[in-house]
Amino acid sequence: MFKGSMVALVTPFDGERVDEGAYKKLIDWQIKEGTNGIVPCGTTGETPTLSEKEHEETIKLCVQVVAKRIPVIAGTGSNSTSEAVHMTQYAAKAGADAALVVTPYYNKPTNKGIYLHYKAVSESADIPIILYNIIGRTGRNIEPDLMAKLASDFKNIVGVKESSGSLEQMLRIKELCPKGFSLISGDDSLTLPILAIGGVGVISVAANIVPHDVVALINAFNQGNLKKAQEINLKLLPLVRSLFVETNPIPVKKACELMGLCNGALRLPMCDMEEANLAKLKQALKVYGLIK
Repeated sequence: MFKGSMVALVTPFDGERVDEGAYKKLIDWQIKEGTNGIVPCGTTGETPTLSEKEHEETIKLCVQVVAKRIPVIAGTGSNSTSEAVHMTQYAAKAGADAALVVTPYYNKPTNKGIYLHYKAVSESADIPIILYNIIGRTGRNIEPDLMAKLASDFKNIVGVKESSGSLEQMLRIKELCPKGFSLISGDDSLTLPILAIGGVGVISVAANIVPHDVVALINAFNQGNLKKAQEINLKLLPLVRSLFVETNPIPVKKACELMGLCNGALRLPMCDMEEANLAKLKQALKVYGLIK
């Protein structure tokens, strides 16, 4: 159910408010372009700077606009277990199809603490849970053996958005975790290699601006057309690099603005791009044919 191109959707702002009108347009455009799932309130959605009320209302709005056309995987993670439990319960009640739950960040729990965190979240709500493993932001890695134990002990822990950058770790995940446990790329640049080792798709930043091409890459691979998948991947790579010249979601939000998709406003501590990096982003967008 949770496979293919799933977009880690940006959250457009209008002054101090979430721009609900722009958000609805983004969702409808994503579905029209063939996107296989919407992920509201993830890192790319600037969730750390959303208030609890905004977080809840954004999940609710996404569920309502999608209207079961494709799955909604709501970001509900926190470094506070009680907050992650609350948001996961809210997402389930709001009608989300799954919850994406990041490893607790900053407080750097032990493996036992990570286990107990996900135990509490998974037992709190009758909704599929996708782990989000991104050591670069959290400071803690979910080791493959711990991931396998979580997947074995809690049947609603159904997959992982894996952003460790280590294909060796991902192979261990495939080796150790139960059959049917979904390996999902958390890095656009590694989507094709992850598909090749048994991954099922990507939760994508690039899909915010080129949803059709991310879908096309995965479809080509799944249809056995590796040559076409490789060609699309090579075309995407320079654009993907430009989306990470500064901390995500700064470049992709600016790209959305340059393409006329939504306001590129950010909330501090996210801030406008440095001019040199903005020039790199604009050049990549021009080469790709997304702006003039």
